[in-house]
Amino acid sequence: MSVDGEVSRRIVVVPTYQERETLPAFLRELEPTGFEALVVDDGSPDGTGEWADEFARAHPWVHVLRRGGKEGLGSAYRAGLGWCLERDYDAVGQMDADLSHPPEALARMAAELERGADLVIGSRFVRGGRTVGWPRWRKVQSYAALLPTRLLLRLPVVDVTGGFKLWRADALRRIEVGTTVSQGFVFQIETTQRAARAGLRVAEVPITFREREVGVSKLSPAVKREGIVVVLRLARRPWRPTP
Repeated sequence: MSVDGEVSRRIVVVPTYQERETLPAFLRELEPTGFEALVVDDGSPDGTGEWADEFARAHPWVHVLRRGGKEGLGSAYRAGLGWCLERDYDAVGQMDADLSHPPEALARMAAELERGADLVIGSRFVRGGRTVGWPRWRKVQSYAALLPTRLLLRLPVVDVTGGFKLWRADALRRIEVGTTVSQGFVFQIETTQRAARAGLRVAEVPITFREREVGVSKLSPAVKREGIVVVLRLARRPWRPTP
C-alpha cells in the first residue's frame, strides 16, 4: 500500500454454494470495478466450482479456492481472507455471489479506505441505504434483531449484520481474523465487534440491497440459532486485541 493510503491491489472474497446460476452474472458486473475475485466454493453439487475453475483459466483476475464440502460461511471467509492476506493484497472485500450487494458501490467503499477508514460496510440502514424485494415483515424482523445486538455488543455501527465489507488488509491482521469462531452469518457480527474493540476506524456507505432473484437463501434455522448463541457468547466473553 502506498504512503498516501491508496489501495492498489484489491480483491473480494465470494463464498459460493449452489450458485452456478448467479455467479456468471455477478462476475460480469464485478469485472469493470477493477477488483479481483476469489471464489471460495464448498463443493457445490451444481457444478459452481467446476464452472469457476474454467472461467478463471480465461480470466486471470478470478481465482478459485475449492473446498471439500459445506463448512459454513464463517469457515469459507476465514479460508478466503487468509488466502488473500498471504498474497499481500492491500484491500480485501466480502460479497455475496447473488448480486444482492451492488459491485458498483466498491468504488465508494475504496474511497473511504483511502480517506483513512480501516473497515467500510455497505449499509442497508444508514441514510440513503435501502432494501428492495423484502416484504414488510422481513424488514421489521431485521430491524428488531439489529437494535438488541448493537446494544448488547456496544457497537457504533448501524448495519451490524451487513455482509458487504471492504477491509484494509492490516485491519484483518489486527483483528486476528483467523481466530474467529463463527461458522454461519454471525461471522459478520463477530468481525465487526472485533474491529470496534481494536479501535479501528469503521465507516458505512449507503447501498441498495436487492433480494436474490435466483436460488435459495442459506439462512437456515440452525444458522439463526448459532447467531443467537454466538452473540450472547461475544457479550459475555468479548475478544480482546493483542497488546
